[in-house]
Amino acid sequence: MAKTTSELTSRQAMRRRRHNRVRRKVEGNAERPRLTVFRSNRGIYAQVIDDIEGRTLVAASSLELKESGLSKREQAEKVGELIAGKAKEKNIDKVVFDRGSYLYHGRVKALAEGAREGGIQF
Repeated sequence: MAKTTSELTSRQAMRRRRHNRVRRKVEGNAERPRLTVFRSNRGIYAQVIDDIEGRTLVAASSLELKESGLSKREQAEKVGELIAGKAKEKNIDKVVFDRGSYLYHGRVKALAEGAREGGIQF
């Protein structure tokens, strides 16, 4: 069943509201940059951002994975480990986790656990 325009707008507004609520509380700096997550239907992406300078320090995504046949949750965990490895190379070991407008559940949680296994603290 197709959604009406008001339902779509309301869903987008709720997502935007959740995202703004999280971003009010979470800010990254040089000592503790922000690890942010973007989740699409096909993949998952992560960035480590220094908000003071406004630049991305490290980025990783499920597009970089060599393995095939992994579930989305397994991909998310691998991306977490990948971003942790890249962050370690840049001497980043503590971050602030920004889940965006997503619940800390499923793929977002798997990415966070993968990053923790890779040695990142948050």
